[in-house]
Amino acid sequence: MNMPWFKQRGPILSLEQLQRRDRLRPPAPLDLCPLQTQRMVVLDLETSGLDMRRDIVLSIGAVVIERSSIHLGDQFESTLLRPAQKISESVLIHGIAPNELENGEEPAEALLDFMEFVGDSPILAFHAGFDQRMLTRALKQALGYKLRHPFIDVAELAPMLCPDNRPRQNYLDDWCTHFGLQVLQRHHASADALVTAELALILMSKARRQGLDNLSALNQRLANWRQRQQANFM
Repeated sequence: MNMPWFKQRGPILSLEQLQRRDRLRPPAPLDLCPLQTQRMVVLDLETSGLDMRRDIVLSIGAVVIERSSIHLGDQFESTLLRPAQKISESVLIHGIAPNELENGEEPAEALLDFMEFVGDSPILAFHAGFDQRMLTRALKQALGYKLRHPFIDVAELAPMLCPDNRPRQNYLDDWCTHFGLQVLQRHHASADALVTAELALILMSKARRQGLDNLSALNQRLANWRQRQQANFM
């Protein structure tokens, strides 16, 4: 009798990794928790390129905003993910040497560490759509995990909250210059996450002055603003 050939689907994880994955907290809804007490994780990814279907995550950095301040003692320091294939372009893009990547963490371990760090908090990032898609694909490939956490785009918050006082270009460097923020090291995940968090704090203060006191209200205003922006280009 011919036996069927069964191909295992998904990543191969240890029992401990499976247990850790299954214990990850689901995201909390965006509710009426005041911005001043809301815990938010500000994320930055360094990747091998900008192709969201082919390129991979090389490094993760994140900081926490809570009680209107950045918790410097509660950071996810830039963690290198050891790629399955050899990456050379990263030396030019991020200054990450190939031997550093070869000595990086196993992606499943690094991503479990990161998601445990995130907990049930919402995630902020500059141009968040890119980070969200790259992280979603990395989690699916390495852990078989579906990312459901809400992302809020600081690159959309900034022009929405500062319509009459904004730089000509909508890049992170432009907003940093606009508000006099010092970038310690560009294209370094932890440094970029930190300066994005500093920018986010400025924007959250402006949001409160505009009557947006929680992420639910802020996200609704953002959705309406996004619709108006799209209508202007039609």
